[in-house]
Amino acid sequence: QVQLVESGGGLVQAGGSLRLSCAASGRTFSSIVMGWFRQAPGKEREFVAAVKWTGSSTYYADSVKGRFTISRDNIKNTVYLQMNSLKAEDTAVYYCAAYGSLWAPPNMRPAYWGQGTQVTVSS
Repeated sequence: QVQLVESGGGLVQAGGSLRLSCAASGRTFSSIVMGWFRQAPGKEREFVAAVKWTGSSTYYADSVKGRFTISRDNIKNTVYLQMNSLKAEDTAVYYCAAYGSLWAPPNMRPAYWGQGTQVTVSS
């Protein structure tokens, strides 16, 4: 079992930056793949980014590539999503996700979810 708690969401102007954090507890954090998803109003939840347990490999959705950076701190059991050059279309509830230990993007499915944090980008 893994518990995930997101923080860092808020309101920001277009072109601005935010950093989301996700604190994990439960299963050994350093051995599992972590990721972020988002869900905009009226849309399906979509993949944003994932990071391998070592932090050495990452994978991004095309829509955020070059603007967002996922990272992790295995000492603090925390995964981060640095979001730069934010656009109005990035407005969504962002969810932290925990996978298993297999690294096989994009063919991975999360096993655990956080409750989400709202990110609103004003244009």
